[in-house]
Amino acid sequence: MTTAAATLAPTTADPTLLLLTVEEAARRLRIGRTTCFGLIASGELESVKVGSLRRVPADALTAYVGRLRGGSASSMRCA
Repeated sequence: MTTAAATLAPTTADPTLLLLTVEEAARRLRIGRTTCFGLIASGELESVKVGSLRRVPADALTAYVGRLRGGSASSMRCA
């Protein structure tokens, strides 16, 4: 039997976290884990190594989405 807290934990975002796991970052972006790793590998999404662990700075998600919005807006103006 699961508790309510355990049920909510995967979807509840803690705004105080500075570094997110790749899975947490993917969940916040509403994309898959593999897609998130692809964005990291291509350099589109910033990440850091902490020992042997890969982490995504929380503000990197905002920067990534901002670049997406800026790129789509500029391409719409050119069309």
